[in-house]
Amino acid sequence: MFAVVLAIGLSLVGCASKSPNWAPVSDRSAGTVGASATDASGAVKPLPGVENAGKPGYYTVRPGDTIMRIGLDTGQAWRDLARWNNLENPNVIEVGQVLRVVPPVGESVAVAKPVSSSSVTPVTAAAPAAAASAAKSLPPVVASIAPTPVPPPAPTPAPAPGSDDDIAWIWPTHGGPLLAGFDDAKNKGVDIGGKAGEPVLAAADGRVVYAGAGLRGYGNLVILKHNNTYLTAYAHNQTLLVKEDQTVRKGQKIAEMGSSDADRVKLHFEIRRQGKPVDPTKYLPPR
Repeated sequence: MFAVVLAIGLSLVGCASKSPNWAPVSDRSAGTVGASATDASGAVKPLPGVENAGKPGYYTVRPGDTIMRIGLDTGQAWRDLARWNNLENPNVIEVGQVLRVVPPVGESVAVAKPVSSSSVTPVTAAAPAAAASAAKSLPPVVASIAPTPVPPPAPTPAPAPGSDDDIAWIWPTHGGPLLAGFDDAKNKGVDIGGKAGEPVLAAADGRVVYAGAGLRGYGNLVILKHNNTYLTAYAHNQTLLVKEDQTVRKGQKIAEMGSSDADRVKLHFEIRRQGKPVDPTKYLPPR
């Protein structure tokens, strides 16, 4: 009898020692905003950031959230979220905790904006001594009796400020049938068929803000940040060819199509505008 009890106890200990790769949130507040808990001494310890609950630019953690999921849903890189909220371990967030999800005042989020060297015109300033010498060599100006009026030069129109919406998107695959269209409730992007190993391409210039398999339901995933408005996600790959913080160009091969965390080989592709999923077919060119 003692041996049976001992075996059961060891079995329970073995099960308890297992933990998931990406830790879920700790639910010490039962999801109640502004809740608090007690520490080892019994003192009340408020959840981090509860004073900002409900304010614009802040997010209250809910059951099932991870820092990766929050980043995707708010259009931010998870590393930025961790930095803005001083998270020592991004895997440890708690239900009811309130996180900053917009950059602090004075900080801009780094995004990739590659510039072609051919579009930059170097400007060389004249040395002061050379400029003074040139001025002395000029003949004196003598006013004529009947000067011919010279029309003022036409003002140069100011260049239109760049818009985050001015992105020339391309399809993230060379072909393949559309297996599933966008559905805000059921499918946050489009599913594109293909063969294992086919190239997955960056739909626009951007910066890799995630490359891994830490987001449930997406398999091997790449997320690109294109500017302060747009993210794209490329899921179910068999191989990832980029790493976080890497700058990529439109059309660059960033992964190979696969079936990770999916029932068949396909690419699940999302465009997110300020974190909100939008229909990619309304942004991509006709096929």
